[in-house]
Amino acid sequence: MGRRILLVTTDQQRYDTLGCNGGLVARTPVVDRLAASGVRYERAHPQSVVCMPSRSTILTGQHAEAVSMYYPVLDASLQVNAAGGGDTAAPQVHVNPIPRDWYHTDWVAERVISWLDSLADGEDWLCWVSFPDPHHPWDPPESEVRRVNWREVPLPAGYPERAAERERLIDGKPRHWRLWYDGGLVSDYEAPASWIPATLTPDQLREVTARNAVECELIDEALGRVLARIAQRGWDESTDVLFTTDHGELGGDFGLMFKGPYHVDGLMRLPLVWRPAPEASIRPAVVSAPVGLVDLAPTLCRIAGLPAAEWMQGRALPTDDDEARARGIERVLTEWDSELFGVDVHLRTIMRDHYVLTRYMAGSVHDGTEGELYDLAEDPLQRDSRFDDPTLRALRDDLLSDLLAHLPPAREPRLLLEAPV
Repeated sequence: MGRRILLVTTDQQRYDTLGCNGGLVARTPVVDRLAASGVRYERAHPQSVVCMPSRSTILTGQHAEAVSMYYPVLDASLQVNAAGGGDTAAPQVHVNPIPRDWYHTDWVAERVISWLDSLADGEDWLCWVSFPDPHHPWDPPESEVRRVNWREVPLPAGYPERAAERERLIDGKPRHWRLWYDGGLVSDYEAPASWIPATLTPDQLREVTARNAVECELIDEALGRVLARIAQRGWDESTDVLFTTDHGELGGDFGLMFKGPYHVDGLMRLPLVWRPAPEASIRPAVVSAPVGLVDLAPTLCRIAGLPAAEWMQGRALPTDDDEARARGIERVLTEWDSELFGVDVHLRTIMRDHYVLTRYMAGSVHDGTEGELYDLAEDPLQRDSRFDDPTLRALRDDLLSDLLAHLPPAREPRLLLEAPV
């Protein structure tokens, strides 16, 4: 192996929960330091905004369609409980009296440290550290909740506080947006089946945001302990550290929470930081070119001095924008396929230049003609879709052609669905 590798992933973490990405609620000094001395990616996207399909992409370097990861038809009895808690009865907020050192974040870090301590000084290694937070339920140890006073947390920029404005924005998007907002459609089995997004209050959103921030801080501190042990073993100079997540969280954007077939930045724009081993002499940089989690597997091969497998569909991450331009890196794709409660939804999305275009395939809710198009330069919160704007028709058609030209072929024959995900 060329160098030692620490791959760190969280679950359902927004881009803007890190200080280095402009986050203002959670304190994340450990990851911020990694970003300052390494490469920070401003446009890292998952190839699926669902946990296990996204993680399959990390493992294989293939798009989700290629490995046939698919949401199944599920019985409603398997759905997440909508019961709320905390001070505001926010959905999926719970009081958790567990001691902090028994909580899964610290537990994972201690298991990693124990494993590192089992290795000989001269060993090469790759360790994937997977933290379950800040995925809901938002239930950090009760002893830590007061780190962030939810009453002082500002509402997210993507949350219009006036109901009329939220509904105007949602009504400008494809049908399933308003259907879920009003409680008429459930399109993700991890969202509480009986929860109606229109009932979310500003204070509930503040409390969720605060607890989410506490969980992000605990992850940052746990990672700091792992990195300290790596340094104590004399491995820091030869260790690459990569930090990312599997997908984002709507986090109140448009009045919505959790995740689903909504290809906007809350779910698609991910934190991604690569601190190359100092001995590699790769200069700190910020990369604006679009990259994907599909690129992680070939990047790990590159770090290890191994050729990427020919079946990997991603490419090793660029270390600066000059390299990205030289290698023709200019687009990233994301897919969604679900069949849930008799409803099927299918999305294909391309992010190129400063545009995000989503095509809706025919399904239970959509007839195959709908889509979304956002100009991130003019509309960074993706409020107003311009898919049907005649002044952007040529651009829309070009992006659609580009999307179809670069979609990977589906795996044939499709794999038999044997598990809930």
